[in-house]
Amino acid sequence: MDGGRPGWRACVLGGAVFAVCMAGTTLPTPLYPLYQGEFGFSELTVTVVYALYAFAVIGVLLLVGDASDAVGRRPVLLCGLGFAAVSAVCFLCATGLGWLYAGRLLSGLSAGLFTGAATAYVMELAPAGGASRATFVATAANMGGLGCGPLLSGLLAEYAPWPLYLPFVTHLALVAASAAVLLRLAETVRERQPLRTVRPQRPALPPQVRAVFGPAATAAFVGFALFGVFTSVSPAFLAESLDVDDHAVSGLIVALAFFSSTAGQLAVGRVGVRRSLPLGCAVLLAGLALLAGALRWDQMSLLVASALVGGVGQGLAFRGALADVAEASPERRRAAVISTLFVVAYAGISLPVIGVGLLTGPIGLEGAGLVFIACMAALVVTAAVYLLRRPAPARV
Repeated sequence: MDGGRPGWRACVLGGAVFAVCMAGTTLPTPLYPLYQGEFGFSELTVTVVYALYAFAVIGVLLLVGDASDAVGRRPVLLCGLGFAAVSAVCFLCATGLGWLYAGRLLSGLSAGLFTGAATAYVMELAPAGGASRATFVATAANMGGLGCGPLLSGLLAEYAPWPLYLPFVTHLALVAASAAVLLRLAETVRERQPLRTVRPQRPALPPQVRAVFGPAATAAFVGFALFGVFTSVSPAFLAESLDVDDHAVSGLIVALAFFSSTAGQLAVGRVGVRRSLPLGCAVLLAGLALLAGALRWDQMSLLVASALVGGVGQGLAFRGALADVAEASPERRRAAVISTLFVVAYAGISLPVIGVGLLTGPIGLEGAGLVFIACMAALVVTAAVYLLRRPAPARV
């Protein structure tokens, strides 16, 4: 590794840029109760504001998901940082709900551009033979960045002045520094093409992938749905059911789920790719059970445990799902199949969250959460039973 220190330095810097962008997408999470008090909207509106981000990510993945393969990594990532900066400005200027919608939409566009391009860029910046370490850098940057967003904004909102402004000013400064770093890093796409060559991508599922894709996509959907509910609903649950209005605590609990996901993905090396998806489904089920207990008995300890356990389960299941799907896909259609898996995963962030928001009015937050948990548990049990009866033929 010594001989590749400059390459590893570039790889880590690329990962830091990735983390800064992803942190911006979860930055508003602990602040939603403050916005509710400021603008007077319902819990359903919070979930719609959050889900709008996921719809934007899905749109970018389908329309221009392969743009960086054609025009280069750096132009696409700089564009993503631009969207992240304008998103922060929208939150800084927010005087009504429309600004929040605009900010979340732009945040989704930035994440959609970064999801594929930054992952590829981080891996390409690494020295030859460092694919495994580079994958860790990309994974840690993605999930770690998502975890750092609510942690940063929660701490600033609780212990610093201007809780609805300072987090976004801080993120703007980080985005500017990231743009400066990105301009100094090398471009890794050697044969670039004009932007007009980029075409919308249709979700692709070759016949030989379908048997593997079903349980893999189900586990990905449930894992991301769990994250969606944590990030959109847990601040309200803490405030309404547990009388916890500490924004730092709210941000920390959400961050724990994302950090635990990183740990779960790292554990795949010990568990093995073949066992990680069914084991991840089992751990996800345990995380859902703990979340049900937290909602039913208003227990903070169970909520924290569900974040930790559910995050590990999501990490195990999602990395196992990616490995299974990639292994079963034909080489020339692998990228399209993986993009389809990401579309299903981000649908998990948006659709169930909106359902929880719709049910919160008539049956309350606890009832809506328990209905969500029952539905997700049924899905993950179905996937686990299928995997146990017909294990996916993944290899390391």
